[in-house]
Amino acid sequence: MPDLHVREYEVRPGLGRHQVLDPRSLTYRRPYAGEPIRTTAWEPRTPVLDQQRLLEQGIRTSTLFESVEDVDALGSCTGNAGTALLSILLTKAEAEQAGLDTSSAKAAEEFAIRLYAEATTADEWMDYTWPTQDCGSSGLGVAKALHRRRLIDQYGHATTAEELCRDLQTGPVLMGMPWKDAFFSPDRNGFIDHDPNWASSSDAGGHEVCIVALEDVALNETGALIPEHTVLRFANSWSSSWGDGGHGRLYLTTYLALRHEIDLIQPRRDRTRT
Repeated sequence: MPDLHVREYEVRPGLGRHQVLDPRSLTYRRPYAGEPIRTTAWEPRTPVLDQQRLLEQGIRTSTLFESVEDVDALGSCTGNAGTALLSILLTKAEAEQAGLDTSSAKAAEEFAIRLYAEATTADEWMDYTWPTQDCGSSGLGVAKALHRRRLIDQYGHATTAEELCRDLQTGPVLMGMPWKDAFFSPDRNGFIDHDPNWASSSDAGGHEVCIVALEDVALNETGALIPEHTVLRFANSWSSSWGDGGHGRLYLTTYLALRHEIDLIQPRRDRTRT
């Protein structure tokens, strides 16, 4: 077992991310080298996913796995974020070949639950797996699960605001983060950090989202980022009724305030499939 950095969070319905950093994979981080940073957006091909209200969606975990009872919610945010990201990386035909039906919210959520199960197995540091224990997982675990399935070629880490914004130029990024109570109530534009006192609210758990857009970029006269005017948009997995049609936003200052508890992973596909 490598010398992992593990920060565990309480798992609850809707929240199930743990922070796991592996120094071996962190060595493949690409330091920012002054690459251009511009606004960009990547849109998931799947409908907005919902890891809660599973029974209402017609999803029965007892039919997905043997010897498992039906549950109405899971801490499967890593699987959901990974599924949204994968739907961007794959063409519709490639997604279907991988078992991901991008036209059906129910089928895509079932894919996400199975991916969550594989992520818990890839998290070798953990004593439990889903099924049957809703134990949560990590961004690293879901990246490993995607790689084991050969759905991605590699994954890389970002550890600074500049690296994050640079990586978003080429594709979406998984972000694992601590989730504050204030973040549950975004404003009408989906900003989770609209409350100036959000940092003093309680920690609710850990959450994984898929950053899909760098919507606003502000640079000073030297070309450095102005975090308080730079905006990230992410796809969440709590139905389209949450936030702005299922998406949330935050300022880059919020990432910087929480960065020591955040991990950023970008799964990539580099080879052309035939």
